[in-house]
Amino acid sequence: MVKRVQKSRRITVPKLNYSSLNLEQALSFVPTDNLVPWQIASMPLAPSMVLTETLSRMDSFDLTESEAAKILLIDAVFLEVVPRHPLLKVWKTKALESNLLTGFADFLIAPKRAFMKSPLLCVAEAKKDDFEQGQAQCIAEMVACRWNNAQAGIRRSVYGIVTNGTGWQFFCLNEQNAVLRSGLYSDKDLPDLLGAVDYVCGECAKNVVL
Repeated sequence: MVKRVQKSRRITVPKLNYSSLNLEQALSFVPTDNLVPWQIASMPLAPSMVLTETLSRMDSFDLTESEAAKILLIDAVFLEVVPRHPLLKVWKTKALESNLLTGFADFLIAPKRAFMKSPLLCVAEAKKDDFEQGQAQCIAEMVACRWNNAQAGIRRSVYGIVTNGTGWQFFCLNEQNAVLRSGLYSDKDLPDLLGAVDYVCGECAKNVVL
């Protein structure tokens, strides 16, 4: 009598969407239970005349009612700072997948190429006002960036930003599985805000693999 050998079935676990996670769930993917206070060692950066004029012109727009409106402010800040770091490129509304997570990053900073490739250096989430949901989403996206980098044999710290355009908070997922979180920066103190963004971009540029 010939016995039939049953093939084992591979169980596929549905991926979780970043936007569906709360903070506890996001941290479990790191894994960690804590957020470490982060004092960013940045220097104030004076805004250019171009940025000052752009922000002045934006007074003609209602920038409070939607995430899409907030993105105008975020774009202006990134346009001011990222070109100071010629190794970097900003990708917008980019699909970001890992073995367990799925979704889109509002902004993703990676090496400046014609195509996106690891190392994935920084994600930024535009949120109308819900910073708690934004930080959960940002942390999960940093984990996904780390996973993609690991597939390419790259171990680097990954950075994250949560912002509603006027308030900005910065994160770092380091190689020791610690998640660092800064205080809240405001566009009312623009030089300090630009300095913090410039610092994070500078750290990202150091992690570019040529």
